Amino acid sequence: MSLTQALNAATAGLNVTQQALSVTAGNVANAQTPGYVRKSLEQQESAAGTSISVVTGAITRSLNALVQSQLQTQTSGASYATKLSQIYQQLQNVYGTPGSPSALDTLFNNFTSALQSLQSNPSSSTAQSNAINAAQVLTQQLNQASDGIQTLRESAEQGISTDVQAANNALKQIASINAQVTNTSSADAATTSLLDQRDQDVSQLAQLMDIKVVQGQNNQIYVYTSSGTQLVGAGQAAAQLAFNPQGAITASTLWNADPTKSGVGTITLTTPGGTPIDLIATGAIQSGEIGAYLQMRDSILPQAQTQLDQFAANMSQALSDVTTQGTAVSSAGQNGFSVDTAGMQPGNALQLAYTDSLNVKHTVSLVDVNNPSVLPLPSPSATNPNEQVIGINFSGGMASVVSQLNTALASAGLQFSNPSGTTLQAVNAVASTTTVNSLSATATMTSLTSGNSQLPLFVDGNAVYSGAINPTGPEQVGFAQRISVNPALLASPNGLVAFSAGTASGDPTRPTFLYRQLANGSSVFSPATGIGGTSSPFSGTLSSFLGQVMGQQGQAAANASNLQQGQQVVLNSLQQRMDTDSGVNIDTEMTKLLSLQNTYAANARVFSVVQQMYQTLLQM
Repeated sequence: MSLTQALNAATAGLNVTQQALSVTAGNVANAQTPGYVRKSLEQQESAAGTSISVVTGAITRSLNALVQSQLQTQTSGASYATKLSQIYQQLQNVYGTPGSPSALDTLFNNFTSALQSLQSNPSSSTAQSNAINAAQVLTQQLNQASDGIQTLRESAEQGISTDVQAANNALKQIASINAQVTNTSSADAATTSLLDQRDQDVSQLAQLMDIKVVQGQNNQIYVYTSSGTQLVGAGQAAAQLAFNPQGAITASTLWNADPTKSGVGTITLTTPGGTPIDLIATGAIQSGEIGAYLQMRDSILPQAQTQLDQFAANMSQALSDVTTQGTAVSSAGQNGFSVDTAGMQPGNALQLAYTDSLNVKHTVSLVDVNNPSVLPLPSPSATNPNEQVIGINFSGGMASVVSQLNTALASAGLQFSNPSGTTLQAVNAVASTTTVNSLSATATMTSLTSGNSQLPLFVDGNAVYSGAINPTGPEQVGFAQRISVNPALLASPNGLVAFSAGTASGDPTRPTFLYRQLANGSSVFSPATGIGGTSSPFSGTLSSFLGQVMGQQGQAAANASNLQQGQQVVLNSLQQRMDTDSGVNIDTEMTKLLSLQNTYAANARVFSVVQQMYQTLLQM
C-alpha cells in the first residue's frame, strides 16, 4: 500500500468514525427523550483498484415494528381504561359509600325508620317533623346525585371537544411529516428525527382513539380508525374531525343519530374528498380517551340517571297511587268487569286481562294520555315484555275513550261501554268466546285528605307526579333531579296522619301504610336501569332495588379499576420491551463511544506515521 493509499484510508476512517461518534453522542443525549429510537450508522467497505477504505451507509433506526404496533393498540386500551376508572370513581362519590351517613341507602333507611317511629306515635309533632325532614334530606340527596351525574356528562362533553382538537393536531402533524419524508433516504439524520416525531404523534393519537397504522413505501404511513375509515393517507391532507357541543346537559339531552333529535354533540369526520362521516353513528371509536368519554356520556351515566329516576318514581307512586279493582258484570251472555276511572291522571293506567278464543292470556295496559302527539305509545311495556301498551286520550271524555278502546281492541273480541258517569265497562262480544279476566284502574291521589291512606308525599316541582307521557318525553326522565317533598306537608306535617277531615290525631292508619309501602311494598323496575333482564325485570322492594343499584355501581367501579391496572401492566411490559429493542442503553453507547474513540485515535495515528514518513522522504 502506498503512502497516498494509506492516507486516503485513514481519512475515510476518520470521516466514518466522526459520523458514528455524532450518531452515538445523539443516542446518549436523547436517552431520556420520549419516543426516541436508537440510531446506528451503517458502514460499508469501498474498493478502488488496489485501495480499500470504508464509507458511511444509511443512518437506521433500531425499531421493532411489531412491538410498536402492539404498543399503539395497548396505548388506546390503557387510555380508555384509565379515563373510565377515573369517571367511575367520581360517580362513586356521587352515590356515596354504602352505609355512610350521606349515602342514598342510609338516607332512605333513615326515612323508613322515621315513618316507623311515626307509626308508633302518630300524634307526636316531633315524629311528624322528623319524618318530613328525613324525606326532605333524601330528596335533596337525589337532586344532588342527579346534578352530579349530569355534571359528569358535561365534563365528558368538554373532554371530547378538547380531545377532538388534539386529534386534529396530531393528524395534521402526521400528514405533514409524511409529505416531508416521502421519497427521501433514511440515511439523513433529519429524516430519522422526523420519523421519531411522527411516531410520537401517532402515539398521542392512539391515546385519544383506537387506530390502525399501516406502513407504506417511501417512509409513508396510512392511519385508519379501527373500523377502517382512513384518517391519513400517503400524499394527502389529513381528514378533519369536528365536534359540535350542545351546551348544558340534562337527563333528557341524549345522543341520537338524527341530528335534529340529538341533545349532545357528535363527532364528524370529513375526508380529504369532502365526504362527512358520523364516527359515533358508525361506531368508529371504541377505545382511547374519546371512547371512554363517549361510553360514559351516552351509556353508563344515562343509565345511572335512569336508576335514580326509577327509584324516585317508584317511591313516589308507592305512596300516592290507589288501584281500584273492577266489579264483575254479566248481561245476556256478555260477561266482564266495570271500574270507575274517576281521579285518573295522565300517566295512570287501566289494567285489562283477558283470554282469547285460542285460550291465550293477554295483559293490556291502557295508559291515560292527554296529548295525542305522543301516540301511539311504545309497546310492549318497558317493565313487562308480555304486556301490551295502548295509549288512550282521556281529554275528550268517556265517549271518546270508549270509541278509542273499541277501535284499538276490535280484533280481541271485546266490547267497551260507559254505563254512567266515569265508569268504564269491558265485556266479551256476544258472538265471541273471549273471557275478560280482570279490569282495574290506578289513580294518583292529588289531595292530602282524600279519605285514602295514599297521599302525594313527593311532587314533581309543584305538581303531583303521575308518570305522564309528554311530547318532550316521559315525566320519569330526570324526576330524581326535580323530586321534592309536597309543600303542603312542609307547612303542615300533620298531613302524614290526617287522611280526612275527621282523622283522630293518634290514628296510625296512614303512617302504617306509608311505612309498610317503603319497607315491604314490591314493585317492578324497568330493565333500562340495568337491574334485571328484558325478559325478567327486577321486582322487589325499594330498599332491595337501591341496594342492587349501589352494589352494581360499586362493582362496576372495581371492575374498571382492575381493568385499568391490568391494561397498565400490559402497556408497561410492552414499553419495556420497546425500550429494550429500540431504546438507548447508556452503558452500551458509552462502550461504543470508547471503541470509536480508539478507532479515531488509530486513524489519527496513521496520519501521524504517514506524516513522519513523508518528512523522512523529504529529508532524504
